Amino acid sequence: MIRKAVRNDIDRVEAIYNAIHSGIEEGRIPQKWVRNVYPTKQTALRALENGELFVEVENGAVTAAAILNQKQGPEYEEGNWRYEAPSEEIMVLHTLVVDPRYFGRGYGTRMMAFYEQYGKDGGCQYLRLNTQAQNTPARRFYEKLGYEEAGSTGCTFHGIPDVELVFLEKKL
Repeated sequence: MIRKAVRNDIDRVEAIYNAIHSGIEEGRIPQKWVRNVYPTKQTALRALENGELFVEVENGAVTAAAILNQKQGPEYEEGNWRYEAPSEEIMVLHTLVVDPRYFGRGYGTRMMAFYEQYGKDGGCQYLRLNTQAQNTPARRFYEKLGYEEAGSTGCTFHGIPDVELVFLEKKL
């Protein structure tokens, strides 16, 4: 089941962030997030307060989380977007995470299907997201779901320097 997060979900979302940070630090996850910089408990709390944090729950356990809104960061100006569209027609996915204990079990795919339906229900015709260039598993995952790469840019992302973001988009 995927639903809007509630306050009681925050510690579990933070635990997923920390598990991913551990995987990054151990070289198992090809991401350039930094513990205590991004994402953090505050990332989840801000999204919760804005009504933008969603969680996937199975048997009472939070297995995945994502932030869904229409906010394109300033980095998105660097995208080579195939589709020119007003911002009210674009839904953006941020910080999709799956608990590493559940990798490869379809949680990310279900969260993406939810994201697409959420965009449609919100009157959006276009979906956008980003990932980091070195995160080839995520890039392949999004490609399999029909997302097309729309350029990249080097930047400081959420306080993390020297990040190469790859932009992706899909028309519904």
